[in-house]
Formats: sequence, structure tokens, C-alpha cells
Amino acid sequence: MKQVTQTLRTGVVSVDEVPIPTLSDKFILVKNRVSVISAGTEKTKIDMGKKNLLQKAQARPDLVRQVINKVKTEGVKKTLQTINSRLDSPSPLGYSSAGEVVAVGGLVEGLQPGDRVACGGAGYANHADYVAIPKNLAVKVPKNVSDDEASFATVGSIALQGLRLADPKLGETFLVLGLGLLGQIAVQLLRSNGCTVIATDLDVELVKRAEGFGAIGAYPGSNIDEVCKGITAGHGVDGVLVCAGSTSNQPIELCGQVTREKGRVVVIGAIRMDIPREDYFKKEISVVISRSYGPGRYDPFYEENGNDYPLGYVRFTEQRNMQAFLELVSKGSVDVKPLITHRFDVDKAAEAYQLIEGRKTEPYLGIVMRYQPDENEFSNMNRIELGKKAVLSERIGISFFGAGNYATASLLPPMKADVDVELRGLATASGRTAQSVAKQFGFDFCVSDYVELLERDTNAVVVASRHDSHAVAVCEAFKKDKHVYVEKPLGLSIEELSEIHRLYESSSASLMVGFNRRFAPSTEHVLKHFEYIDSPLMINIRVNSGEIPRDHWIQDPRTGGGRIIGEGCHFVDLASAIAKSNPVLVSAMAVRKEEKSALLNDSVSVSLKFESGSVANIIYCADGSKSMAKERVEVLGGGLSAEIDDFKLVRLYSGDSKVKTIKQGVQDKGQANMLKAWLKALKAGEQCVPYDCLMSNSMATIMAVESISSGVSLNVDLATLEF
Repeated sequence: MKQVTQTLRTGVVSVDEVPIPTLSDKFILVKNRVSVISAGTEKTKIDMGKKNLLQKAQARPDLVRQVINKVKTEGVKKTLQTINSRLDSPSPLGYSSAGEVVAVGGLVEGLQPGDRVACGGAGYANHADYVAIPKNLAVKVPKNVSDDEASFATVGSIALQGLRLADPKLGETFLVLGLGLLGQIAVQLLRSNGCTVIATDLDVELVKRAEGFGAIGAYPGSNIDEVCKGITAGHGVDGVLVCAGSTSNQPIELCGQVTREKGRVVVIGAIRMDIPREDYFKKEISVVISRSYGPGRYDPFYEENGNDYPLGYVRFTEQRNMQAFLELVSKGSVDVKPLITHRFDVDKAAEAYQLIEGRKTEPYLGIVMRYQPDENEFSNMNRIELGKKAVLSERIGISFFGAGNYATASLLPPMKADVDVELRGLATASGRTAQSVAKQFGFDFCVSDYVELLERDTNAVVVASRHDSHAVAVCEAFKKDKHVYVEKPLGLSIEELSEIHRLYESSSASLMVGFNRRFAPSTEHVLKHFEYIDSPLMINIRVNSGEIPRDHWIQDPRTGGGRIIGEGCHFVDLASAIAKSNPVLVSAMAVRKEEKSALLNDSVSVSLKFESGSVANIIYCADGSKSMAKERVEVLGGGLSAEIDDFKLVRLYSGDSKVKTIKQGVQDKGQANMLKAWLKALKAGEQCVPYDCLMSNSMATIMAVESISSGVSLNVDLATLEF
């Protein structure tokens, strides 16, 4: 299918052939008919792409600080790989579209194939032939509303949400500052609400257009303050809707001048907001920044997971705002047809963006793109062939499921560089990054269906998707006798591990889990230090993990599984590697946090006992100081001791009181060594890390969370997986 994307490095807009996005249970798949270009929002994104690296850095100093910190911990080479991957990855454009439902997820109610829908959401309602939309970001289109009109639903809901925050009353007077798409719609909404509207913009034609919708025009050069006070008997307007975009502070200063005592200012556009205290303090003016489409925006619980807010408590969510806007269009209270100045087929997208970039000087307002996708694309799932080479007998054919930041920065570069590896197929959930990543790293083909990936000529598959898909992907690979490398965690529940265990037993394929710290140079130094020690060891691991926002996907129990299962497994495996033994007993306690369940608690103490008699204590804490190093490992036993500081420095203590200090130039947590070891094992037809070790460590991590809930120690026994 065709999709409009922008490459951040160059800012170039292109129309790419990408696989159709994957459909999940709470999403619908929509064949787009029309989408609307939001000139303000998308021009900002385009302009950022056109900047050189120095200008990008000046515009985003927060990202520069992240880069500096990454260089300090991971070194220049690894940091550059990450930066280059992100700069070269295509970014989707668009967030407001309309089309026809072609498929629905199993947990979607109220929609079915054939329904016409309006769709919203950046990253979802893109400029593309097909889009996968969360069920709460799609609404049915009234019969008398055209596709062109319906495509404005998201843009209209942004203006509508700003209006709701302004709370206009019948007979009040409002100033609309900025008369692009949002401003023109805001004028109509205020007029429909019985308000007097003053409209101003730097563009004379836009002011004239607003007058056509019943506004009182304040043209460039006029004294806006005098106009507002003249119409309001000197009191000032009741409120201002700021729909402009500007780096100047003049708009917010003007709002303070023209607004009456106890009036309100709602900021919808992106403006500078150095609020002058004098006017706002004396008049006690309320200032609110409108958050996009309405309640639910940026909340994964609502958008991605499909959970609605009760209507009695949240009358207008972003979805209900979209519905309300389409009803206003249906009744004729809002007319978006006069706002459409240009129509382009998706193939001409570059020409459309020349308008908003200023390379074409003709005036524009509403720009819509039209789609006529091939009817056969959906049935074929749009497989894209980039090469048709068979896997050579002396090389390993590897396919990837998932191509996020970790995969493109840490997994793919060393595999591409390995002369014994041939990258075969790539499947991603969204589809939009598949083609660019496939071309960048030399894959032969990309598809949207993981199962189809396994049907092709490949020896092994790397599962680098989100946590909730790991177990299913591993099981499907084993059914096809494909060797598997899966990023941690192996699974999110004992039930998932049981199914993996059952299929592994009947498969000839090998399994590898991305527990990289056991392969770190620091770990290897410690293992060599204790090489001839037969007595049990005491192992202490402290992880100063730092806080992750509660709405991050890893904090979702069904998607990420929580941080202990999702990340803590690394340290269970590290302890197992140092002990050279599998865990047999686990117990755990957590710092009490009323707002978190045991599954999501991320300040935890885990105790492990191993078959060898060694014991380990893991402190995983999210509440520590950021100035403290993230990871520290201590090992004691047999008259020897060792310390690892953040995988950059190792101290080895001998019985003769000597201390050997080994410093590394940069932090190395073992990713490169791990991949070398796995590929070497694949070539030899061997299991890289013993299967029972990988499975026992995965079980122990999940059982640690169960121990927090039950308050008892739990035995780790692979035999229990067989029931």
C-alpha cells in the first residue's frame, strides 16, 4: 500500500510502498478514502526535518541532553548508531482521515466491515491507503456527510475541545486569533453557540473568509484592542481562542489586553507563552491550554486499550467530540466544504506539501488527499519483494519480527556486518517502518503477517516486538521448526511458558533469549576470577532503574507485563550465570505502593537460591537518585570477591589482599558478544545457552512477582510446566 512519510534527517516527503498494518483485537482496519493535511501541525514537523543537525539540536535541547548522557554511558559508536537509526526511519504524516472499515478486531463492538468511519490520531489516521485505528478513535459517519467532510472530524474536534474549555455562553463575545483551519471552524462553532465573534489574522483573505461565516473581521494593521472594546462597550471580550502558531510572544500579550476582567483565554495553537503578569493578574484572567481532541488523548488506557470513560463523568471524550462535530456538519451548523482549497491524489503528496512549505506560492487552506487502493492489496497483505535470493547453504537466513529502536540500533547492525548472515524477511506491526528498515539493512522482503514470514526461506527468526507478542511468536516459530532468538521476556505468565515448553519439546529448533549481561566483558572477568572456586557464592545485584511513567506500555500488565517481568529477568539470568547454576527457590518482597499491584511494583527485593547452593539478592528500585550509577554487582565466596560498577569498571579482590581494577572505555552490557555467541551456536547446530537455564530463569522471574502477592517462597521446577 502507499503511505506518505517524512525522513527526519532530510525532511524529504515521499510516498512509500509499505505492508498493510497488522490488525489487533481492539483495532479496526480502514481503507482510507480521504485524509486532510493539517497545515499548522504538519508544517512544524516538515520544518523540523528541513533543519540541519545543529538547528535540530538548538530546537530540541532536551534531546541533546539525552544524547550526551548516552555517550557517557554507552560510547560514541553506539550512540551514533541509535541517532542514525532514528534519523533515517520514516515518520508517518497525517492524523485526520475518513474511509471504509474492511476488518475489525475481535474485541471491537458497534463497527463492522462496510461502515464508513472518520478516524483520528497521530500515528494512526495517517496519509495512507490503509490504516489501523484504535476503536476509540473512530466514529461512524452520518449518511448525509461526504467523505471529504468526514475527513475533517479530528481537526474539528480539536477546535471543539478548545470551545468546551472556553465555556462560551449565549450572547458572549469572543476573539478568534488565527484563522487557519482551526480558526475558521472555531468561528463557526462560536456562531452556532450564539456568540458574537471577532476574527483576526495576518492574512486578509482569511479574515474575509471568516466574515463569510458571520464573524466581525479585524484586518491586519487595525487596533485589535480598540475593535474589541468598541464592540463590548469598553469591557473587553469574554474570551479568546488562540488558534495561531507563532514563536512571538505578541499573541499572548494581546490576549491580556483585549480580555475583560475574569475572562478566559484558551490556547489551541502552538505559541510562545511568557504570560505578562500585569494584565492577567489585575483582571484575574484564566488561561487554559487545550489538549488536542479532548479527554482520552495521550492516555494509552483509553486510546490503545480501548477503555471508555463513563459518560456520566466525562461527557465529551475525544471520540464523542468527533461524533459531536460530525453531527454539527450533518445538521449544517458547521460547513467545511468552503475550507477545501486543494485536492491531491496520494501519488502527488510531495506536490501537496510544496504548498505548506512555501515552494508553491498560491494561497491554500484545506488540503485533502484522496486514495484509490488496489482491491487486491488487502487480500494479499501486500508482500513487498526487495530481492529474490535463496539462502545459501553456507549462510544463515534470519528474519525479524519487530524493528523498533533496540532492534535497529543494537541487533541489526552487527547481523548485517556478519558475512555468514543473510537477512531474509521483516514484519512489523505498523508496517510503515518495514520497507525503509528492510532497505537500510538489506532484507530480501517485508510482510505484514508474521505467520507468512515463517513460511518463507529462513532458518531463524528474531522476535523483537512488544512483550505481549513474544510467547505467541516463539510458539509459531517452533511449529515451523525455526530457530528463535527472542528479546526478553520469554513470556508474561507461567501458562505462556508452559506452551513454549510443550512445543520446544516436540521441535528440533533451538531457543535463545536476549539475556545479554551474562555475555558482558565485565561478567566474563568475574567468571574467570571465580573459575576454580567450588564453594557456593553470595551474589548481590543493585539496580537503580529510575522511574518510568505509569502510562508507558511496559507498565501495562497485558502489554508489557510490568518492569520486574519485563526487565528484572535480566538480573535473575545474570545471577544464574555467575552462580553457574539454575534457580530452585525464589522469594520476593516489594516496597508498599498503594497505587500499584504486585505485578506492576517496580521497587522490589528478590532472593534466589540455586542448585549449587549459591544465593543471590536482587534490589530493583525505581525511586533512587538519578546521580547514582544504574547497576552494581557484588560477588563473594571462596576467599575471593568481585565488583562490577555499571558494566564500565571491574574490581577483582584476591586472598592476598591484592585488588585488580579493570576499566572499560565505555559501558558494555554484552549485546555484541551475545549475538556472536548465538550465531556461532546456530552455525554449529547447537543451543547457545542451555534451554533449562533460560526457562528456569524466566520462570523464576514470573514466580518472584507471584511471591510478592502470596508472601511465600516458591519452588522453581521445570517439571511443573508439563502439566
